[in-house]
Amino acid sequence: MSARLAACAEMLYTDLPIIERVERIAERGLLVEIWDWSSKDLDALAASGAEFSSMTGYLRGDLTSDEGRAELIATARQSLEAAEVIDCPRLNLHGTGLGEKGLPVRPVEVVTPAMWLRAADTLREVAALGEAEGRIFVLENLNLAVDHPGTPFARAADTLTLVKAVDHPNLRLNLDLYHAQIGEGNLIELVTEAFPYIGEIQVADVPGRCEPGTGEINYAAVAAALRRLDYDGVVGLEAWASGDPDAALDAFQAAFAAAL
Repeated sequence: MSARLAACAEMLYTDLPIIERVERIAERGLLVEIWDWSSKDLDALAASGAEFSSMTGYLRGDLTSDEGRAELIATARQSLEAAEVIDCPRLNLHGTGLGEKGLPVRPVEVVTPAMWLRAADTLREVAALGEAEGRIFVLENLNLAVDHPGTPFARAADTLTLVKAVDHPNLRLNLDLYHAQIGEGNLIELVTEAFPYIGEIQVADVPGRCEPGTGEINYAAVAAALRRLDYDGVVGLEAWASGDPDAALDAFQAAFAAAL
């Protein structure tokens, strides 16, 4: 088997209504990623004929505070109901809710040992919810230097540690290589180490967060590594188009031809 490709409707064809963006991506034979489902017509998305790859798995909350844990778990339940409407298999999580411009609603300066334990407990509860509904929650790594300063459990090393600690098939990694390149680098070794725990891989180039070929990442080499690993999951383009969106998707598909 080989990888399947997806693209994020939130970042491409941005001059069009969301349903038309979804349809344009699906017409290319790609899976579709969306973010906040609560602002969308789920019935219209379900009727679009698109196959979805992932969506936001919570609306508010965090992994460690009492109030935040309750909010995250409650809105994870709501997200599972939404995922049922559009048959979306993976629901995305972060260490805390993200607000305007991707900044954490509850920024954290220092993550304590007690917070690590609380985060693992929260994720065990969320994984159990996913198991009951036949869906997978994926924990995404972010970068602190450019896009999401103050977000707890942001590095790929952090998300991998938590997913390993929970050790549940309904909690996997959403390994975002754009964020990992900014925060950690060494992408092929990272993919290899994280491979048993990956639920999805997301990509964009650095700097600029545009399609492969616009920055410094050798995505052809990453794709070849995925092929060697027999990766048969999803690779999603979560990137802005540097120019024409169709040309951006052409470049993405060409870069990952070796993984197909």
